[in-house]
Amino acid sequence: MIIGVVGGQTPPPEAIPLAERVGELVARSGAALVCGGLGGVMEAACRGAKRAGGTTVGILPGGSASEANPHVDIPIVTAMGTARNAIVVRTSDAVIAIDGSFGTLTEIAYALDLGKKVFALRSWNLPDDPVLREQYVHVASPEEAVRLAVEDARRR
Repeated sequence: MIIGVVGGQTPPPEAIPLAERVGELVARSGAALVCGGLGGVMEAACRGAKRAGGTTVGILPGGSASEANPHVDIPIVTAMGTARNAIVVRTSDAVIAIDGSFGTLTEIAYALDLGKKVFALRSWNLPDDPVLREQYVHVASPEEAVRLAVEDARRR
């Protein structure tokens, strides 16, 4: 099982401990964590996963593995820029979005287009739509995000 964690590279300070806790809980669930492999939310989630003994995969936008944050176990070099966001989502069995800007919004859109649920922790407020309510679930805590993501991934 692979849980994707998507979020901004320059998040507000309060997003960092949330991302670390998500990463830790993903690892404790037995799932691997995949992300964009850079800083901010991605680095914090990887740091939390590594602290809990988990495996981390970074799908990198550039052409060098050296771009990966220091907590990425498996760097995937794409030289695709933000197009790599599609790979992050396709690789994920479920997606957790934390904070984020437009890159995160593209990952959310890819996931929704692929019929994957997104568990949003202080992330984008999308329009209130019956279809979106089924796929884009606002959560209140890292614990709720990971519990729901793992349950959803196991159903796939």
